[in-house]
Amino acid sequence: MQVVNIRQLKTNPSVALREAKRELMMVTNRDKPDALLVSMEQLSGIPNLEQVRLVLGVAMFRDKLLSLAAAAKVAGKSLSEMLTLVSNMGIPVVDYSEEEAAAEAAFAEKWINERQAQQAIKAV
Repeated sequence: MQVVNIRQLKTNPSVALREAKRELMMVTNRDKPDALLVSMEQLSGIPNLEQVRLVLGVAMFRDKLLSLAAAAKVAGKSLSEMLTLVSNMGIPVVDYSEEEAAAEAAFAEKWINERQAQQAIKAV
């Protein structure tokens, strides 16, 4: 699957149309999926469009082309449904090194502690 943004599509639409004859083209607008460019030749071979959207969303998330939220929109699923789906498929939802995960956990703990302190002050 190819990804093209609006600017690239406007600059040279013939390239996108030519590529769409070979494979599906995701058109993005401000880094969010906006459209799917499919050659009419390929369209006749799509028996179940809902299933295609689901497979497309999962594949683009797995290949790190889209965020989970953007992939959920492509797939026509809610964020929680998509999270459950990719988790059940064994696709990692986050891709952190041990150091990054530890830093994120420390940041979250600090933020929670600060919020609790702020709420305690407001309660007084």
